[in-house]
This record gives sequence, C-alpha cells and structure tokens, in this order.
Amino acid sequence: MKYYQLPLGALGTNCYILEDGMGECVIFDPGGEGAKLIQFVKNKSLKPLAVLLTHAHFDHIGAVDDVREAFNIPVYLHKKEEKWLESPALNGSSSFMMGSITQKPADVLITKEEELSIGKFTFEMFETPGHSPGSVSYYVRDEGYLFSGDVLFQGSIGRTDLAGGSMEVLMQSIHQKLLPLADDTIVFPGHGGLTTIQDEKDYNPFLNGF
Repeated sequence: MKYYQLPLGALGTNCYILEDGMGECVIFDPGGEGAKLIQFVKNKSLKPLAVLLTHAHFDHIGAVDDVREAFNIPVYLHKKEEKWLESPALNGSSSFMMGSITQKPADVLITKEEELSIGKFTFEMFETPGHSPGSVSYYVRDEGYLFSGDVLFQGSIGRTDLAGGSMEVLMQSIHQKLLPLADDTIVFPGHGGLTTIQDEKDYNPFLNGF
C-alpha cells in the first residue's frame, strides 16, 4: 500500500490518504483546505471509497463535506461523537476563534471495536478514548500501520483538557490498545511526524516505565 501525508488547515492537521495499490483509497481526517485535498486526489487519479475520522475535533473535520460531496463517499465516526460534526461547542471550533465549523452528520456510526472492510482495505478499529470520548485508532495489521489521530504523537500524547477528555482514560487507551502492538508498527499521528511503537516506548517522556 502507498500513503500520502498532507498537513492541512490552520493547525497543520495530518490528513492521510491510503491507497490500495490499484487506485482506490481511503481518506483519514480531512481537516481543511478541501479544494487542495480534492485536487491532490484527482491529480493522483485516485478513487476514494470513504472518509475515516479518528475523532471530530474541528481541526480534523474542516473539509469533510467538501470531500464527501466531491466523491460521493460515506463518512465514518464513532457514535460517541455523533453530534460533534454539527456542534461548534462540541468540536471545539467555537473555543479556538476559528469560526463556527460545522459539517453534516456522519453516514456510518461506529459503535464497538470491530474489523472494518472497505474495498480491499481491512482495518482493525480500536476504541482509544481520552483525548476525546469517541477517539478511535485504525490498524492495518498486514502493513503494520496505525492511524492514531490525536491519541499518540511522536514524543507526546494527546491533550485532555477539551470536552470529554481524561488523562487517566487516555493513558489506559495507549497502554492497553497501542503499546502492545508490534514494536515496528508505524504510527501515523494527527500532528507532526511519523513514529514507531518502539520509539515511543523508548523516548516518549509520557510513557517512561512501560
């Protein structure tokens, strides 16, 4: 599989495009700059199948409707954040002076940890709350790819001072769901550079002693 990393929007949120090698793709967290993202996809002659949201904070959802409508594809989101796309208060845009960012409701609501098949893609979906109540991480076992959203970063972890956040819950998510994965798993975080599970065990100051 091939991937593309596009930092988008005012906060440089990482949007990832994962291609199956045959031209079909899924799009993770289209955070903004919809026209730029859509043109990139078209220039690569890709066929998107779905938008997968790791969570519904404003900086991860800014181009959801643009992308959904351009390619007529469904948007996946955890049910615990079902109302967040429509609510600036919940998605945080009203608190960060970004204007009121709203999107239409998700097409598919995730309600439990499960294996998700979309086209030739197979994802293991982990519930990883703490940064937000509906945060999820997508794991591609065959490739060793983990799309962690704002749960785990290179050398850091997600903030927990926003709506529904909890440091205790976040640490449980990381230690119980993410760190047990293979050490060479590549982590694709919502901000910053790529990392690996091994590097985070070794160097992440928030995870010392794992």
